[in-house]
Amino acid sequence: MRLLLAVISILLLNSCSEMKPEDYKNTKPIIKIEEYFQGNVKAWGMLQERSGEVKRQFVADMKGEFDGQNLILNETFIWNDGEKQERRWKIKKVGDNRYEGTASDVVGVAKGVSFGSAFKFEYKLLVPYKDKKIKIKFDDWIFKQDEKTAINKATLTKFGFKVGELTVFFVKD
Repeated sequence: MRLLLAVISILLLNSCSEMKPEDYKNTKPIIKIEEYFQGNVKAWGMLQERSGEVKRQFVADMKGEFDGQNLILNETFIWNDGEKQERRWKIKKVGDNRYEGTASDVVGVAKGVSFGSAFKFEYKLLVPYKDKKIKIKFDDWIFKQDEKTAINKATLTKFGFKVGELTVFFVKD
């Protein structure tokens, strides 16, 4: 019985401490992804497994265009093992602080919320793994640092368990 109470207490504490985009509504500089990702953006990142060990690193070039409603963001990733990946996001602004996005390797619709300097983006991505593709849930948080710089921290999960982290640094041209 004590073990059950301890597990329930830990789960309740963890659920209470979860970050929410609204927590950042009074922070600056304000991020509007349709503005920040318009034009050219350079990125550098690393993928860590759940133990924290860095497994892969990349550089990326991004180019975005915003037509007043949709951000079309073309991404080209070059991984340190030579793999090249491309993704084309279509991200639609569906409210003052809400966004929905699609890409060919995203399952369903990505959901985004923006407040202050923070942008949260959640989606399931088809990731190559042992000659097949598996669905990995991405919980992305992008924090704008200044007019040119933003930092992205993503937690990757499968069946609710953390399988890795992705850290990305963005610099706008």
